[in-house]
Amino acid sequence: MSSMAKVKLMTAAGLVLIGAAVIGLQLDRLGQRQLARIEAGDQPSQLPEVFSSDFLVPNLRRRQFTGSPVSLDQELAVGSNYRRYLASYQSDGLRINGLLTVPSGERPACGWPAIVFNHGFIPPQQYRTQQRYQAYVDALARSGYVVFKIDFRGHDQSEGVPTGAYFSSGYAIDAINAVRSLQQFEEVDPERIGMWGHSMSGNVTLKSMLVDDSIKAGVIWAGAVYSYQDLVDYRLNDASYDPDSDQAETNRRQASELLRVTGDIDLDSQFWQQAALTSYLDELEAPLQLHHGQDDPVVSVQYSRDLVEELEAVGARHQYFEYASSDHDLGEPAFATAMRRTIEFYDQHLKG
Repeated sequence: MSSMAKVKLMTAAGLVLIGAAVIGLQLDRLGQRQLARIEAGDQPSQLPEVFSSDFLVPNLRRRQFTGSPVSLDQELAVGSNYRRYLASYQSDGLRINGLLTVPSGERPACGWPAIVFNHGFIPPQQYRTQQRYQAYVDALARSGYVVFKIDFRGHDQSEGVPTGAYFSSGYAIDAINAVRSLQQFEEVDPERIGMWGHSMSGNVTLKSMLVDDSIKAGVIWAGAVYSYQDLVDYRLNDASYDPDSDQAETNRRQASELLRVTGDIDLDSQFWQQAALTSYLDELEAPLQLHHGQDDPVVSVQYSRDLVEELEAVGARHQYFEYASSDHDLGEPAFATAMRRTIEFYDQHLKG
């Protein structure tokens, strides 16, 4: 094998650290045979278990998503005009928990519109259901939406192992099953469900929308990793990510094993074409709204700018807003404007 340069892809916000990945990697004979099988549509036997065939969008679309009835496990203190619960549902045989809000007052005959709320990267061992995103959930809940802020697998009390977002579809599977579960919840209109995602859940939200056309509108704040070439170009930088954690070591191993079989991230490869969400934007049915701070120190604004170019190229319905001097969470003064635009967008597509 020829001399190779080492490259680190620092992917925070659900981060994967790929150490000693190779620029211009040449596959050995086994790798070439496995890649040929991928291009033929088969699942290579050498892929690690976490990289099931569901990692690729076409295979994920063939999967059956059933969700389950939503279980209201504990009633919490009420909000200003809504009720709050700790709730759970089933995804992939796992119990997934979350914070569920339901508007007070008389339910519309067809049920309330709803939003599946996908959190960004928080170290799984630190994540707690009722911490973070309080202002986000409150704003949406006060606007007359059922909001289900789900705890991805392996976070807080949710069952399973945290997989990260970028090299596994586990979190997207949890998000889509949350949609299916809300469709069975008597408080919700099953025809009026949207999705929201932050940071790593930009990837989760867009992937979910490309797989499940029952998601009627999507909003992404400061999202990342859509083409995988963008991950190579811009990387990520999250100080909360611990490269010495057990999850980081697992992610490094998983990513290294995947790249050993498939080769470098290369959109000329059919495997990476099938993995890239941007390959399917011409099939995006629902409208998408994007928000990003120009000075985001964690996820470069170029992730969103590149995605917008791709959306425009295929004529997909979208809106895009940038905010000067805004942090990764789009805190004030951007927050109020971004949230107002978000609610107006949902009102147009889920209430209009």
